[in-house]
Amino acid sequence: MEKQVLDYMLVPTGLLLMVAYHIWLFYQVVKHPSTTVIGINAVNRRFWVRAMMEDASKNGVLAVQTLRNNIMASTLLASTAIMLSSLIAVLMTNGGGNRPAKFVYGDHSDLGFSIKFFSILVCFLVAFLLNVQSIRYYSHASILINVPLDKNCRGNPNGCRRRLHLTAEYVGRTVNMGSYFWSLGLRAFYFSFPLFLWIFGPIPMFVCCVVLVFLLYFLDVTFDIGWVVDEDHCKEDEEINGASNKC
Repeated sequence: MEKQVLDYMLVPTGLLLMVAYHIWLFYQVVKHPSTTVIGINAVNRRFWVRAMMEDASKNGVLAVQTLRNNIMASTLLASTAIMLSSLIAVLMTNGGGNRPAKFVYGDHSDLGFSIKFFSILVCFLVAFLLNVQSIRYYSHASILINVPLDKNCRGNPNGCRRRLHLTAEYVGRTVNMGSYFWSLGLRAFYFSFPLFLWIFGPIPMFVCCVVLVFLLYFLDVTFDIGWVVDEDHCKEDEEINGASNKC
């Protein structure tokens, strides 16, 4: 019973620590994007899309090849996730195989092991679905990015109200959505590490959560802030893309 108390205390604490960190990261990305790697990459992807669409006949091949590389990365993660899900499912149907009960300091009952394996299975299935969504958005973007912009609409959005036209901002959001889903799928893989160590007990799982939060902090936060804002360009960008993109 004393060993099971560790599962009831350390496991929720470790998961809460991981969730709290990602809530803080989400707030930073939304409110202070220039302090995070995700936010800076999202802004620069919009600039990249606009540069590619300025001359689709010249940059079309480069844009499609870049998006194809992203699709291949998402496909690799999706294939890995579904393969690991199948492996975990086989272990669950076989009763967990040779369980490391001698090394577990915590709950090592049949129900406990079933919950652990099921948690890892759900984690990999979520990673698979997120990466599939990433492939979906990248596939759409690979077509949209080769559509030439209407020169008559540049700098004069009021003159194009009655015509349906494609904007670089819309394509940029599509590319960013693909990247966001890819990042979430990768986060699901990160979550699988403490869940896997939970098989060996709540103490390794809690230690892994603490170490992982520190590692992710240095991967997600950037200290090299070197933005130079051109006020004239900023005002022009606001007029074209709307008030939502204020500098």
